[in-house]
Amino acid sequence: MYSLPAYAFIAQDFTTQAALYTHHQYIAGFIMTGAFAHGAIFFIRDYNPAQNEDNVLARMLDHKEAIISHLSWASLFLGFHTLGLYVHNDVMLAFGTPEKQILIEPIFAQWIQSAHGKTSYGFDVLLSSTSGPAFNAGRNIWLPGWLNAVNENRNSLLNSLFLTIGPGDFLVHHAIALGLHTTTLILVKGALDARGSKLMPDKKDFGYSFPCDGPGRGGTCDISAWDAFYLAVFWMLNTIGWVTFYWHWKHITLWQGNVSQFNESSTYLMGWLRDYLWLNSSQLINGYNPFGMNSLSVWAWMFLFGHLVWATGFMFLISWRGYWQELIETLAWAHERTPLAN
Repeated sequence: MYSLPAYAFIAQDFTTQAALYTHHQYIAGFIMTGAFAHGAIFFIRDYNPAQNEDNVLARMLDHKEAIISHLSWASLFLGFHTLGLYVHNDVMLAFGTPEKQILIEPIFAQWIQSAHGKTSYGFDVLLSSTSGPAFNAGRNIWLPGWLNAVNENRNSLLNSLFLTIGPGDFLVHHAIALGLHTTTLILVKGALDARGSKLMPDKKDFGYSFPCDGPGRGGTCDISAWDAFYLAVFWMLNTIGWVTFYWHWKHITLWQGNVSQFNESSTYLMGWLRDYLWLNSSQLINGYNPFGMNSLSVWAWMFLFGHLVWATGFMFLISWRGYWQELIETLAWAHERTPLAN
């Protein structure tokens, strides 16, 4: 929508772009979490093992430990490495040695942009190779003005269809991937364990939602499919908070002609806190008074709303006793099947 504007003048209306982007992120989040919720309801209410013998649904349930444990290690890997890089870079800045930051260029994504015609990275491949057959076949073959559009440098890259990306984008995309995979982990686990688990083999008889089943089960709080959906929604909101913040900061630096601020400050957490959150607080405060009641006040409200969602999501990222007990089952399963551990 903002990379390839669907309407002629939407690229010039920043407020509309911001509102539409945020709007569709939330729609996607609720549709995806809702889809998993209904998948869990199907497994409890409608699934019949006899009618689904050895089909894709039965095989998915048979291999649920493998699916859940894979999502677990992917989420753990993303979480530890992404946070580790941010914290390392924070420490290097705090010690006054910014040159010791670990800055990883998104080489693969840059190569894809270059293959489609963006020349600023110097890859010299496919459409970005001025001596190659793809480039020399003639610009009339491609969409009119395509190469100009992806290499537009007027207004500090404002009109470029392919935004220039660097280490800050690489880090935040992996942070977003962490949120997406953790949300998916909770939802997939809730759906695949909806019929039963080692902790509670007869779970399907209790329905989609049920409270703690007493001390006799060894702690069955928060293990219904409904609880998984509830807990995943807050991860979803938290992730959309990160997505909204990233989109907002990337674009206000573009639109203000100050793109280097994002590039330099987005590689460590204090940069996000100081140069994005704190630096933009004055507009937020003015959004409450009569002087802030203008066409720009929407920015302040969007900023506030994004922060509210992020903070609310963060507050509710507590997964209680039974949820972890069941998750540990899959880790124990993986442990038993690892040659090194046995």
